[in-house]
This record gives sequence, C-alpha cells and structure tokens, in this order.
Amino acid sequence: MLWYQSIPAWFQNFFPRFLWQKPGLHKTVYLTFDDGPHPEITPWVLEQLDRYNIKATFFCVGDNVRKYPETYRMILEKGHQTGNHTMNHLKGWKTPAQTYIENVDACRAYVDSRLFRPPYGRISRKQAKALENQYSIVMWSLLACDFEKHLNRENALDGLIRKTRNGDIVVFHDSVKAEENLRFLLPQYLQFLNRESFNCEKL
Repeated sequence: MLWYQSIPAWFQNFFPRFLWQKPGLHKTVYLTFDDGPHPEITPWVLEQLDRYNIKATFFCVGDNVRKYPETYRMILEKGHQTGNHTMNHLKGWKTPAQTYIENVDACRAYVDSRLFRPPYGRISRKQAKALENQYSIVMWSLLACDFEKHLNRENALDGLIRKTRNGDIVVFHDSVKAEENLRFLLPQYLQFLNRESFNCEKL
C-alpha cells in the first residue's frame, strides 16, 4: 500500500493557506497533470479526457512550454486550465528563496495563470509568503504515484479508486518518467469516475 498516496487532513491543516481540496455540492474531483507539456504524452492525455468531456488543470514547466508551444496551445484550445510549475522544475527546499521566486517569474512569461504548484510539493515558508499574494498555491489530496519506477500499478489504481472523495485534487504526470504508469492508470481511473458519476472540473 502507498501510505503517502492520500494526504491526511491533519497534515493539510499545517498549511491552511494552500489549496489541498475543493469540495463541491456534488461528487466533484479536480484532475491535474504536472511537468508537461510533452509533445507525445500530453496529446494522448488530452485524447483520454476528450472521451469523457473532462476538463483538467495542467501545471506546466516554463521551459517545456518554450520548447513545445504548439502542445501548450493545444491544452488551451481544448478548454483546459494551466498553472505555473516554475521555469525549470526546481526543488524549493534546495533553492534560495530569491532564485526560486525569479524562476517562478520566468515561467509566468510563458504561462499566464494565478495558479502555482511547487514541484515535488516542496516549498519553504519564505518562498510561499513571497508568492501567496500573486498565486493560489495548489497542492493535492490524492496522488497517482505514476512517477514511481517500480510501482505496483494494480495497487496504485485500487488506492486511487478507494480513496477518491468529493473535492479531491488528484495529481498525474504527463512526463516521460511517468508515461508507462500513466498509460495504465489514467484510462481506468477515468472509467471509474464516469461509472460513479463524478463531475470533473478545472480548478
């Protein structure tokens, strides 16, 4: 079992200004995708979402948007939302605050959004304080774990299905590292959401 797949409420309460969940009036989840865009993987994700008329939020690395502008435009043209994921996918805990903030600003030249997700979910209090007036800092309550090299995919899918609740912000990754696991998990998870009549919305 992946003990960290679901983020417990007590942990979320330590950082109350971050967006961890967004409960709706009905059964609603918010699908998010990190680290793209990627010229092969992201279009495949968009095709899967199109099958169920689902809109999602893509947290994009600025340097990837610079390299693959056509793929980024495709995300927007299909009606999805985007968010800032730094220019170079920096680890906040290992990066000086000023360098980190400048990297977020560099991404803003490519990604026009007031949503920000720190890569790896790692951000210092000083970095967060500097950014929270400009951005909604978005975390998550449910993690697909598709980035795990030796993932037990059946267990990960079972965990996603069993733990999904109204208001969950769910993270997948449209990246090379996650591709094999993503191609297994995402179609079956979308089938589950459709079968159980969950609404899927943008943040």
